[in-house]
Amino acid sequence: MKKKADETTGQVSRRDFIKTSAAASLAAMGAGTNRIFAAGSGKIRIALIGCGGRGNGALKNCTEAGKHIGREIEVVAVADWFKSKAEKTGESHGVPKRRCFSGADAYEKLLRTNADVVLMATSPNFRPVHFEAAIKAGKNVFMEKPVAVDPPGARRVIKAGELAKRKGLAVVAGTQRRHQAKYLQTKYAVERGAIGKIRGGCIWWCGRIPWIHRRKPEYTDADYLVDNWLNFVEMSGDHIVEQHLHNLDVANWFIGHPPIRAIGFGGRARRETGNQYDLFSIQYDYADDLHIHSMCRQVSNCWNRVAEHFVGSRGSTFGDGSSMESRKNVDVPDFPEHGGPYVQEHIDLLNSILEGKPLNETRNVAESTMTAIMGRISAYTGQAIRWSDVAENEKSQWYNFTLKPTAEDFETGNAVAPPDDVIPIPGSPYKPRR
Repeated sequence: MKKKADETTGQVSRRDFIKTSAAASLAAMGAGTNRIFAAGSGKIRIALIGCGGRGNGALKNCTEAGKHIGREIEVVAVADWFKSKAEKTGESHGVPKRRCFSGADAYEKLLRTNADVVLMATSPNFRPVHFEAAIKAGKNVFMEKPVAVDPPGARRVIKAGELAKRKGLAVVAGTQRRHQAKYLQTKYAVERGAIGKIRGGCIWWCGRIPWIHRRKPEYTDADYLVDNWLNFVEMSGDHIVEQHLHNLDVANWFIGHPPIRAIGFGGRARRETGNQYDLFSIQYDYADDLHIHSMCRQVSNCWNRVAEHFVGSRGSTFGDGSSMESRKNVDVPDFPEHGGPYVQEHIDLLNSILEGKPLNETRNVAESTMTAIMGRISAYTGQAIRWSDVAENEKSQWYNFTLKPTAEDFETGNAVAPPDDVIPIPGSPYKPRR
């Protein structure tokens, strides 16, 4: 019988650590740890970093996915900045308190447990550090979008994704439209000429501000930033990155590559707390005279739309296929979708591990994150931002542009909150705080 995790700390014992290290060594030599996992017939052990609404939702989705593939899901650990949140989620899933970790180093403690799959749903600024650590620890990963808030973070995620490939680890991102049947059917038809060559289009995420959390008297700067993360660009990347990324990801997916340039503007009219914009209007240049207009807004009591629309040389379509004008009939197959796209993405993740064919969606979501970041920088500065500026040209002022506080600042106790309601002004110098 395999020795259980240490009953005091909830972390793996020295004997298990040696076994895990040996497995990691095998992975580096081409015999991935997932082969060992797939060979078993028992429970799939998962752990969650980030016990907010989306984190608890992902945990529920993954558990439901286990039922669809006939495997029991066991939640073995949870982690959150706030102890109360970690313990509340842990209690809901039968996780003992010793495995409900909290604080800046909670993710490190969680990664030392025996979890097979780690779900990541903290604010996006933590994602590059947590993802890199999880891959180095030999964990399969589901990570929510976006995966960074600045160019260095996105590139760090891409690098860790390449390590995941070498280790044979699976990585699925929270871009659920890529697992949604109607989007897959539309993509299938477009690839086979249903609307001809894509010539342009529009994408939208126009809705309301999801929530605002006011600062509590007992909060430190770090506590406030973590609790009200959705409204600070340093934590979320602004809503063009945190939310509108879904639509930008569909554009990149359907067109086949990220844009070469972004030019746009935005502003703030009604938002309270934080330092983000309320609205963005960005023109994305995908080369070859192909332009996509991106519009996103978080203002209540306005016209709303969440969609993508593409115009081709022989027709047009919405991303979900809800309306397609086509001059060519394409026989479209059925695509599986059990329990909706949020469950299906976890089914696809787990099946890829069990079949020994690990999915790796790292680059897709990182490039879509970078696409959104380009648009945000353009709106904040009033300048045209090229893909090469953030992804390739080390001499560009934007290549190493880092938002602060960084994830590391939270770990060292140096996280300082920016002032509320102070925003970038286009045409003025835009520099990260030091």
